[in-house]
Amino acid sequence: MTDGRSRATLRARQQWMVVIVIATGLVIAITVLVAGAAAGYRLNMTASEPLGIWRIRPLKRPPAVGDLVFICPPETEMFSEGRARGYLRRGICTTGDAPLIKMVLATEGQRIEIGADVRIDGLRIPQTTVVPSDGNGRPLRGDAGGVVPAGRVFLYSPFAASWDSRYFGSIPATGILGLAEEVLTYAP
Repeated sequence: MTDGRSRATLRARQQWMVVIVIATGLVIAITVLVAGAAAGYRLNMTASEPLGIWRIRPLKRPPAVGDLVFICPPETEMFSEGRARGYLRRGICTTGDAPLIKMVLATEGQRIEIGADVRIDGLRIPQTTVVPSDGNGRPLRGDAGGVVPAGRVFLYSPFAASWDSRYFGSIPATGILGLAEEVLTYAP
């Protein structure tokens, strides 16, 4: 009988050790995630840019064409629709969304023409085909284009299915959190 009790006690101790190891691992993982987020690190899980770990670097000048930025989407009807369709993830922005990682394609004063693709100041931009529907067959409306107003940016991602300014138009540059820098990424 003592032998049976010893085995039960040993098994109970082993189970507690497993619980302690798992709990310790979770505490460490959460601490690393919180510390990383506080240091400007973000996890990108959308295909618009390579998957993985990115860092937000401060932008100490006005945004320029070619800048790859983290930007919070504004609270507009178009972004509400995008949220309902599942285009946006949950995150740190005041809207409750995760910041987008997009390239600045045009800044204030530049003329945007949107047809089958995008032209900026008359120049056709490669890889900017405007598609009529998303991956689930829901219709997409291309933006009307026009001159980018002061304080706004026109954003883009080369990923074919990217939801960007081709569809939602220019957005306030005040939503820019900083430059997007790849840390540890994977492009599937």
